[in-house]
Amino acid sequence: MSKLDLKRERKALFSAPLNSFELMQAPAVRYLMADGHGDPNSVAAYKEAVESLYATAYAIKFMCKQEGQDFVVAPLEGLWSASDPESFTRREKDDWDWTMMIMVPDFVGEDHFTAGKVKSASRLRHLTETLRLETLEEGLCLQALHVGSYDEEGPLLAKLHDHIMRERGYNFNGRHHEVYLGDPRKTSPAKLKTIIRQPVRERP
Repeated sequence: MSKLDLKRERKALFSAPLNSFELMQAPAVRYLMADGHGDPNSVAAYKEAVESLYATAYAIKFMCKQEGQDFVVAPLEGLWSASDPESFTRREKDDWDWTMMIMVPDFVGEDHFTAGKVKSASRLRHLTETLRLETLEEGLCLQALHVGSYDEEGPLLAKLHDHIMRERGYNFNGRHHEVYLGDPRKTSPAKLKTIIRQPVRERP
């Protein structure tokens, strides 16, 4: 049985030039999603959301495998926002709203999601209430690769916000998006790879 790898199938969503923002078009993609607020390093809701996402993603994977459509569970991703966008460059994490996500194939439907929730809920103490299956279409985006710890993203984001978007004539058109290509449990902070994506629109 062949195994679908979304990182290969949708390579443009998982690769970008190092520290250099390129324009790209992000298509409609299905995700498992869960929301929360606050510092991801300290709030319990963040750990609960991530555990719920992975448990449900693997439950759906094994269900689809039994149906003859196996796939590799995709990397964790996150949408981030705050009332003051500069809180990201200043790393004021207590002010952040987040939506953590795991991409799933288009053949994953609501029936798979509902059954996956039941299975994952039986394994976890508590399944986050915001867990859902949703389609995200970001459209026109600027995207770059960051290598290093998450707390070192500030200068690259400042470059994007203060220079690149202004010089190229773009405004924000969606939430700050990160794709985590490395596992922080197994990779040193200096070697972590993160796709930084910002949906944009042309300034009027």
